[in-house]
Amino acid sequence: MNARHEFDVIVVGGGIAGVSIACELSRDRAVCLLEQEAALAFHTTGRSAALFLETYGNAPIRALTSASREFLTDPPEFWDSALLSPRSLLQFAVRGRGDALESLFHQVHELAPSAQLVSPTEAHALFPLLRAEHIDAALFDPEAMEVDVHALHQGYVRGLRARGGFVVTSGGVVALERLGEVWQVTSSDGSIRRAPVVVNAAGAWADSVADLAGAARVGLQPLRRTIFMLGLPEGADLARLPTLSDIDESFYLKPEGNQMLCSPADETPTEPCDARPDDLEIARALDAIGEATTLTPRHVRSSWAGLRSFVADRTPVVGFDATVEGFFWCAGQGGYGIQTCAALARVGAALVRGEPIPQDVLARGLAVDDLSPARR
Repeated sequence: MNARHEFDVIVVGGGIAGVSIACELSRDRAVCLLEQEAALAFHTTGRSAALFLETYGNAPIRALTSASREFLTDPPEFWDSALLSPRSLLQFAVRGRGDALESLFHQVHELAPSAQLVSPTEAHALFPLLRAEHIDAALFDPEAMEVDVHALHQGYVRGLRARGGFVVTSGGVVALERLGEVWQVTSSDGSIRRAPVVVNAAGAWADSVADLAGAARVGLQPLRRTIFMLGLPEGADLARLPTLSDIDESFYLKPEGNQMLCSPADETPTEPCDARPDDLEIARALDAIGEATTLTPRHVRSSWAGLRSFVADRTPVVGFDATVEGFFWCAGQGGYGIQTCAALARVGAALVRGEPIPQDVLARGLAVDDLSPARR
């Protein structure tokens, strides 16, 4: 086998979805990862707010997040530092939305047993900038974490390379052709590589990659998410504050040094692109923050945006295409790609090998049909 052009698996996409499943597959497969940009993790992974929240997302997402905790808490040999650090979470319900928060609590309690319902007064004690009179109740998760996204991503890249995998940047896929039992993959520079399996981990561009393969689209919709940093008055003590969010996602706040990372939690449909922040959404978030808290932010220091790509049920699409041989989907992680990647990579690699989903993931309630591309 010519290692430069012939592989067992070609993975398209160098974000966290691509590098994690490529690393897992490289345990027993010859793997090549192709990234269209000059650098890996350019569009979504590199712009993540880096939260690990077991109370976040629908039931399959929560199962995958819970199954990822052990890996992120005690990473294997390719990671030389801790990936998680403590950052508790306080989710509040505005007046009239307390029932919705109580329903959420009952949904998440089994997978996140540390989560607890707290009163407005207790919520204010946990986040003194929160206006207690503004809320009905809150959900406090003392075991929520934040993730070192760069270290997580780079560890997967190191693992892939250490196991003999190839990483090609500026290698956008322009053609996919099935020749017998093998895919012929042509990159933008004219180079050709071949493998019996192509893993489509192209993020917001995954449906476009499917077009090249002749596979039906799964209906991915990229949604822009704006993030900005607020400068706060000198002397503001942010070190012990939890991440603060509204269960209806009108905004969230996360302390970052002597600044506050903020987002309007916007979900603006867009085409796959190099996303830019929305000033109107920032203004809306500032109004919402002012209503819910006593924060009087002086100015926005910086802002950026990323793409979160979902299918209709907001659950990842992972598995072989129902009609196109050797074409494997690993897409639709939305805003959950960082916190679910460790478990989802193991699930995806098992399915590529024709093996069952790992037992620890099944035990948390995930079924293969939850992820199947055929469910659309």
